[in-house]
Amino acid sequence: MYSLLFRHVLTRFDPESAHHAAMAVIRTLGARPFSWVTRAVTAPAPEQQVHALGLTFPSPFGVAAGFDKNAVAVRGLDALGFGHIEIGTVTAIPQDGNPKPRLFRLVEDRAVINRMGFNNAGADAAAGRLRALRRRRPRAVIGVNIGKSRVLAVEDAVDDYVASATLLAPLADYLAVNVSSPNTPGLRGLQAVETLAPLLRAVRAAAGATPLLVKIAPDLPDEEITAISRMAVAEGLAGIIAHNTTIARDGLRTDPAVVEDAGAGGLSGAPLKQRSLEVLSVVRAAVPADFCVIAVGGVETAHDVQERLDAGATLVQGYTAFLYRGPLWARQINRGLRAL
Repeated sequence: MYSLLFRHVLTRFDPESAHHAAMAVIRTLGARPFSWVTRAVTAPAPEQQVHALGLTFPSPFGVAAGFDKNAVAVRGLDALGFGHIEIGTVTAIPQDGNPKPRLFRLVEDRAVINRMGFNNAGADAAAGRLRALRRRRPRAVIGVNIGKSRVLAVEDAVDDYVASATLLAPLADYLAVNVSSPNTPGLRGLQAVETLAPLLRAVRAAAGATPLLVKIAPDLPDEEITAISRMAVAEGLAGIIAHNTTIARDGLRTDPAVVEDAGAGGLSGAPLKQRSLEVLSVVRAAVPADFCVIAVGGVETAHDVQERLDAGATLVQGYTAFLYRGPLWARQINRGLRAL
């Protein structure tokens, strides 16, 4: 039913406009009495709980950063059955992001190209919404993904991340440092161990007792992924999120002219599946067994989630397949995991 609606109706809308419309529906589902009805058919089973980062996740499957940049739909996503919701990316300074159009569907590949550019209302606005959410005690775990403000030079990145961490860490169940988006100039350069280590050290001090993770890019050579993983352990981080979108365009079925017209940006969705498994394997081999690894990239089905868990992921995230699978995607994943 949803696939027909998507192909014949939703694809006629600009992707970003369609996303905003979907967010409005999800926000409605998070409000009473709609949330009571929604939870009745989507709630994960008690045996699907995962204990990690000193927290209890209702399900191993959560929604990745980028879907809810401003913490406006957490209650709805919670009601839809996601075990955790990672909001953001949030920057210390509000920003509009890159010029539109900046979000493109590759339907044949079940993929998306985005160059959003960390469009968000800023850390102060996110903090206000998180305070209100905490009073309502959502079931799902809430992570906060933070990034560098575009107007600041890379040389000022440490203070910028620390400002966000100081404000948001007390309101987050965990904090994720995003140094891997391809859509902010110079950001990925922060992944070099010699620059990343002091950044993470400063953010970890600002985060206090809140678990801190770092999100890496899939385009790094395996040896650099190993080095970052070992550094994360040495610096006392709680985990790694593997991984962000890719700048690669290999193996796509979509007409190359369409891909070229979409232009620069990060590719997400089904084409990342194999690289996601490879990166997960590299990270897991470099960190202790009890170190939290969140796998993301190319996840569409319960089988995909279970494959990541079997490969050593502690938790799994998805985003792009939400567009192609519809609002009951988390329910499908949770029920599918129980059946495997």
